[in-house]
Amino acid sequence: MKVGVVGCGFVGSSAAYAMVLRGVASEIALVDVNTALASAQAEDILHAVPFSAPARVVAEGYSAFDGAAAVILACGVGQQPGETRLQLLSRNAEVFWSVIPQVLAHAPNAVLIVASNPVDLITQIVTDISGLSPARVVGSGTILDTARLRTLLGEHLGIAPQSVHAYVLGEHGDSEVLAWSSAKAAGVPIEVFASHSGKTMSAEIKSQIDEKVRRAAYRIIEGKKATYYGIGAGLASMVKAIRDDERIVLTLSSVNTTLPKFPRACFSLPRVLGAKGILTTIEPALDAPEATALQHSIAVLSEAAQHLRR
Repeated sequence: MKVGVVGCGFVGSSAAYAMVLRGVASEIALVDVNTALASAQAEDILHAVPFSAPARVVAEGYSAFDGAAAVILACGVGQQPGETRLQLLSRNAEVFWSVIPQVLAHAPNAVLIVASNPVDLITQIVTDISGLSPARVVGSGTILDTARLRTLLGEHLGIAPQSVHAYVLGEHGDSEVLAWSSAKAAGVPIEVFASHSGKTMSAEIKSQIDEKVRRAAYRIIEGKKATYYGIGAGLASMVKAIRDDERIVLTLSSVNTTLPKFPRACFSLPRVLGAKGILTTIEPALDAPEATALQHSIAVLSEAAQHLRR
């Protein structure tokens, strides 16, 4: 499977590296406005191939995207310390008016995977620019926030995060919603699992976990300027799901066109990802405060989306 990556900074290169280590792609084509950076990243990542699975890694411009089944969009400027993802909007949106036509000229059948922040709004603008079905324009959304939540719950409960089923919904950002009411482990609510394990799941503990999930990006950016390893691994998992038609459930961002309860906005819900992109969107079971918080999160994004109009 050939995969294109636009943007060879921390996120794009980490995604390409993760794909090589996991043997996700047989060919990875890198593109960046800084051609020297793209070439250097391709060469460096290629040197990891003998330690993983066979793959070609090239930096030969957009023409190398011919036949790509998926293209990761990780281009644009990075988030600065103290800057919200929504504040990135005006600085990043214009990039995609140039990038998308060039991608589609060479990979018209690809699933577009959006990683650039603010990811919900960029996913919406990519959908509008491309004219593709929303199913084929998939934002990484809250996959990383969900991974952070599952990791922290796993650590607290003393179990592997893969055994925790919990979701972060709405905006990938400050208004995101942690769906505590549906969080489970071993098929039971996490409060029940905690009691069986000699743990507690108090409101205070939930608040602490919420804060760690919600502020993770700010802490990491303050310490090392950017976040990239976690999302790089998440993007590699998304590509693998497309390659293998896995039909896994991930909290992905997409323009809503199937659930009448919500407006036509781009936000994260549990979605089934396969070879053709998003196959199904699931309306989550939420308690009343969570439902209100999700509507607020969508409203925040809908208001910000007004600035996307050219």
